[in-house]
Amino acid sequence: MHPEILKYNARQTTDHGRVCDLLAREIDRHLPEAENRIWHAHPVWFLEGNPIVGYSRQKPGIRLMFWSGADFEEPGLNVVGKKFKDASVFYNDVSEVDEADLGRWLAKARRIQWDYKNLVRRKALHRIE
Repeated sequence: MHPEILKYNARQTTDHGRVCDLLAREIDRHLPEAENRIWHAHPVWFLEGNPIVGYSRQKPGIRLMFWSGADFEEPGLNVVGKKFKDASVFYNDVSEVDEADLGRWLAKARRIQWDYKNLVRRKALHRIE
C-alpha cells in the first residue's frame, strides 16, 4: 500500500482511522492488481489508470465511494445523481462495515466500469466493456 495512504489513515480520529485501515486492507485484498495513491487529497485505487474506489473523511463519516457504483444495483450504496455514475456509503465505526457486502461491491467494481480516465478528452462517460 502506498505510504501516503497509511499517513492519511493515521491522521484520522481513532474510530475513523480503524475504518480507513479496514477499507484499505479489504480493497487491497480484493483488488491486488490495482494501483493506489492519494488523488485529490484522498486514497484512491485505479485499474489501468481508471479510478475505481476510494474513501474520504467527510462530516457524516468516512465515505467509501465507487466511481461506477450507480450501476451495481446494490441497495446498501447510495446513488445521489446519475450524471457521474458514483455511489457511496458512510461509516463511523468498523462494526458498520459488512465485509461480505464490501467484497461483493469490489468484485462489481472490477467488472462494471465507466471510463473516467478519458472523461475530459471524450467529454462524456463511456462504459468499459
